[in-house]
Parts: sequence; structure tokens; C-alpha cells
Amino acid sequence: MSDTHHHSSKFLGGAAKKLITLQLLFLGLFAYIFGSLFQQDAHTHNLKIAFVDYDGGAIGAAVRQAYTAELQGDSFPTLVERPASDFPAPADLESAVCSIDYWAALYILPGASSRLHGALRDGADGSPPTTLFYNRHNALAFIWNEARYPTVVGPAIASNIAALSAAARVVYINSTAIGTGRGVPSLTLNTPEAISVLANPWELASRNIQPTKQGSRAIYNTIAIILVIIQDFFFLSIFNGLHLTFQVYNKLHPVRIVAFRNFYSLSYTLIGSLGVTGSIWAFRSGWDVNGIQFVLTWATLWLFGHINFQTFDVLTIWLPHPYVLMSLITWIILNVTSTILPFELSPAFYRVGYVFPAHETLQVLIDIWSRGCNPQLSHALPVLLAWELVVSVLSAVGVCRRIRGARTAEEEKETRFEERIAAAIALREKEGSEKMEEGTRSTVDSTGLSAV
Repeated sequence: MSDTHHHSSKFLGGAAKKLITLQLLFLGLFAYIFGSLFQQDAHTHNLKIAFVDYDGGAIGAAVRQAYTAELQGDSFPTLVERPASDFPAPADLESAVCSIDYWAALYILPGASSRLHGALRDGADGSPPTTLFYNRHNALAFIWNEARYPTVVGPAIASNIAALSAAARVVYINSTAIGTGRGVPSLTLNTPEAISVLANPWELASRNIQPTKQGSRAIYNTIAIILVIIQDFFFLSIFNGLHLTFQVYNKLHPVRIVAFRNFYSLSYTLIGSLGVTGSIWAFRSGWDVNGIQFVLTWATLWLFGHINFQTFDVLTIWLPHPYVLMSLITWIILNVTSTILPFELSPAFYRVGYVFPAHETLQVLIDIWSRGCNPQLSHALPVLLAWELVVSVLSAVGVCRRIRGARTAEEEKETRFEERIAAAIALREKEGSEKMEEGTRSTVDSTGLSAV
């Protein structure tokens, strides 16, 4: 009874310990990922937008007034005005956005205010109206790269710039109507066309470096990352099981085992990354990407997949078995949190995500998909290669640990087998001796009866 009570107490104690460990782990993971999204809007001001006024007229004044009076704040991107001499042409602004110096660039085309004022004065001097030739898209424009966090850059950049353009439009209309606009006297609009122009003086033009409209873009930095990690973990589990089943660690030299494991892990992650890349391309829905980008994406995901495989191999070597699954979910959350948002929209602490391979993989992929317009390869590739080198070395060292463990287990198995054999022989000898003693006693008894 006391033994039963003792075992029950140990069971309940162990269960309580695991329960507390799991609760603390998941509480920490929930806090970590939710913290990265906490007050995301309040960090929007960390996104920088370059503003260049090539015109120097009323439209630029309206944009400045709308920004400073209505929109400037923590929940709106920061408008950084730069002189036209820094960017002599819009192509220079595009290069700055491509080089990720800014998330976007807003600019006013040269002569935009003059063309607009001319359209508003149309017919005032009795000349034939020319308003019909006024191009509303030749006034205010912006440049951005939708391939760079497409689910974020749309609402945070494009939508906010559109809101700024609309607010500036209202400011311009009001200032023009009452004659307070910069360089714009109060006008008497002489034609319906001129009234139409004042009602809608410009339309915001967009130069999107890499349009990324497909619905599947929403999971490139989330579910796709998770599935790549999980498939590598499952393959490792199956792979290690086959090693144990066929007693590979007891039969082959360590160097051959390392070479064997690397060959199969590289082969599997090569095929797995091909499947992921093929899925992205199959559902790209008109996305403008080509065959070279396909191969580069495949190679990047292959490297990421192999890093995950080797990392899990190291974790399964050095962690106790009950903690392996905990390490899987922890690895997933740490990596996905580093890709779910640009670091500008998260608290500064989350820049620790620079060390995780998923973040660097995403940066390489964005660079590939937008044809070089995310130049972070100088740190992304070294981080990935460092991960590959470190976990590969630790995995190779771990093979020796696996061999020792397998041989120890085999020796213990042989010892237990020999002990069972010895116990069986001893039992057989004991039974034989007991039978001999019984036979001797029977003989003695029979002799005594005959004598009587």
C-alpha cells in the first residue's frame, strides 16, 4: 500500500512539474509574439517617406500644411522633406527607395502648380478653353515597393500617402477658393471644366517597383515559414527513427554516418524547398517573377530548410526527449516573430530577430523578388551561412554522442540479456539440484521400507 502511495505521489509531482513548465513556456511565447504587435500603429512614425518638391508652388505648400496640421503624429509615417538638389530626378528617388533608405518617396512634378493654375484660369481672358487637356496625374506621385512586407506596406504606406494627397487636395481647394493659396489669387471660374478641375485638382500617381497583389502574399512571411520548419522537423524524426531501427550508429564509422546524414538531409531539403517554391509560383496569380528568380528562391529556401534540419538535429541530441517538442514550438515562434512585421513597427527589443535565420531568409527573398530592391545581402547571407556552419559542426559532433549512446544502450541490452541467461541457467541448475535431492530422498525411503 505504501509503495502504491509513493508511486502515485511521484506521478502527480511529475505531472504538476510538466504542467507548470508548459504553462510558463506558452505564456512566454504568447507574450513574446503579442508584444511584437503591441501598439503597431503607434510605431508607424518610424517609417520614413522622402518628400521632394520639384515644383516649388501651391501644391507643395498644401502638402506641407496638410501633413503638419492634420496627419503628423505617431500613427502616420514621417515625411522627410529633402531638397531637389539631393535628388535631381524622380529616378534618383526610385534608387533611394530601392536601396531602402526610405519606405517610399512622394514628389511634386516640375511645373505642376503652374499647369493647375492655368487650367483654373482657363477662359478668364476670353481665350478658347484648354482645360480638357489638363492631366491630373501629372502633379503628385509617389514611389514604393509592394514586395517589401506587402501586407504592411499597403495600409501603412500607400494608404497613408493617399490620405495625405486627399488632405492636401482639400487644403488647396479651400485656399484657392478664398485666395489664400501660395501664389494663387482668388479666382472667378469661367467654365464648367475649370470648376471640375478645382473640385479634383490632381490624382495621385503611383510607381510601384514590384506590384505584389496576389492573395498568397499574406502567408509568405508567416505560414510558409512555419510549414518549412515543421516539414524539416518531421523528416528529422523519421530519419532518426530509421537510424535506430537499422542500428546505423552501431555499424558505420562516424565519418560515414556524418556524410550519410548530410547527403540525405541536403537531398530532402532540396526537394522540400522545391515544393515550397513551386507552390509560390503555382499561385503567383500573374505576379511578375521569372525563372531566374524561381531558382534563386529555391536555393534560398533550400539553405533555410537545411539550417532548420541541422538545428533540430542538434536540439534532439542535447535536449532531454520531453523538451524536444517544446524547442520546436519555441523555434517556430522566435523565427516567425522576426518576420511578421518590419522591425520599425515593433518595440526596439525585437531587433534581436536579426539573428534568426527566418528573418534573414525573408530579406534575401524580398531582394530576389524585387530584383535587388532590398539590398540586405551583406548581413543576411553571412548570418545564414554562420548558422549553417555552426549547426553543421555541432550536428557532426553530435553524431559521436549518438554513437556513444547507441553503443551504451547496446551494451546495456547485452548485459541485461546475459543477466537473464545467467538467471535462467541458475534457475535450471537449482531446479535440477532440487530434483536430485528429491530422487535421493525417494531412494532412501524405498530402501528403508524394504529392510523392514
